[in-house]
Amino acid sequence: MSGVYLVKHWLQDPSELQRSTFQVTPLVGNPRAVERCVRYVGRDLNRTFAAAFLNTKASDSDFYEIQRAQEINQIFGPKGSSQAYDFMLDLHNTTANMGSCLLLKSEFSLLSIHMCNYIQKHCRVRHCPILLCQLSGEETTFMMSVAKHGLALELGPQPQGVARADQLAKMRSIVVCALDFIELFNKGTLFPAFEIEAYRPVEQKDFPRYPNGEISAVIHPNLQDKDFQPLKPGDPVFQNFDGEDILHDGDDTFFPVFINEAAYYEKKIAFWKTKKETFAQPALQKTF
Repeated sequence: MSGVYLVKHWLQDPSELQRSTFQVTPLVGNPRAVERCVRYVGRDLNRTFAAAFLNTKASDSDFYEIQRAQEINQIFGPKGSSQAYDFMLDLHNTTANMGSCLLLKSEFSLLSIHMCNYIQKHCRVRHCPILLCQLSGEETTFMMSVAKHGLALELGPQPQGVARADQLAKMRSIVVCALDFIELFNKGTLFPAFEIEAYRPVEQKDFPRYPNGEISAVIHPNLQDKDFQPLKPGDPVFQNFDGEDILHDGDDTFFPVFINEAAYYEKKIAFWKTKKETFAQPALQKTF
């Protein structure tokens, strides 16, 4: 709820968002869910910005989030058009120990990844890992895909339905830093080339399950809260209800993220497996 309360504050007092070269439009993405203190009413809004939903006339029988996605697409898009907003910051919290995670579509999102580099170097918030959130071959269905460029924030751990002062302050600092970057970019600042580390999802890992589909083991205590830390062959991953450890039996080392995320239980995801990569990025400067 950090983003929700920040947006509500900025709707009352937008002075913190004001810059000389652009305007910011704060918006609560899913107001009905906020009223009920739930993640969504009918379906996950942040998985509803696919063309199949945006380009089909919504009916009264559709989930509220489909109608809301179309409204947001009309305000900030249309998605993929020249009229779309230049940049969108999408503010999220997570129950997983993700730190102050910066999510972008891919390493080819040059403006967004330069913003990430700027945040990592200039924001007082520490531990801002970069996650490339689009799985290979998948359509981008996140809200930020409506704009030409985007960045999502995933700050945690924070329980669902609450706002923690420490997480809210971190999110606020990152947003201010991101807006400062856009201001500098618009004024023609040259951002030099750099190398940067990012984490690329390779697989979504489910919990072990009984034949009837019920979970038969939980995240191992040694893995809990170890997001972005290497999981090596032979390391414990799960622990069943008899106390037996289930080990990583592959021969690869990977970096799990969104470990034991509450929102992913319904999606049958215990964590995402990622690999850490280093990318060289060219310099960036706005042309006039």
